[in-house]
Parts: sequence; structure tokens; C-alpha cells
Amino acid sequence: MLIYNVTTNVEEDVHDEWVEWMKNIHIPAMSQTGKFKKATMSRVDVVESMGGITYSVQYRVEDKATLERYFEEDFEQMKKQTKLFEGKFVSFRTEMEIVHEQ
Repeated sequence: MLIYNVTTNVEEDVHDEWVEWMKNIHIPAMSQTGKFKKATMSRVDVVESMGGITYSVQYRVEDKATLERYFEEDFEQMKKQTKLFEGKFVSFRTEMEIVHEQ
């Protein structure tokens, strides 16, 4: 099992709209690709603030092959959705392998 993590810092002037868009539009669209088993959105408690508000969305995916299919088949379309907030956020992505859960 892998986690595809997207950490985003969003400007405060669009924060509320962005959060609602993530919960009601973007995360459901990611789920509808059929590639992800679960998505968890968390607010990040940042020690050194750079301004804005930071969130992490962790998408659980079965294996690397499925994640690669997401990048080949769906990534560009999902990225286009973010144009609504262009210039108002910064994101970075991380792939993590789950090695143990209890």
C-alpha cells in the first residue's frame, strides 16, 4: 500500500472557498478515478509560518502500478481543475510506502 501525499499552502483570502472545493469537488473527483482507496485531508500545524494555511491530503493507493496509471491517465485533468485557484496556492507531492500499520 502506498500513500500519495499532496501538501498545499493556500492563501488566506481564498482559504474557505478552497477548502469547500477540495471537500466537495476535487477529492471526490480524485476518488472517481478509481485509483484511490481512501483520502484523508488534514490541516498542518506549521511551526514556522510562511503565511497562508497548509493542508495535507493523503490518498491511499494499492500499488505503484496503480499510482503510475493515475499519472498517465488522470493527473493532467486533475491539475487543470486547480486553475480556479491559480497563483493562490503552492503544492508539493510525496509518495510514501506504508511499511507497518497497527
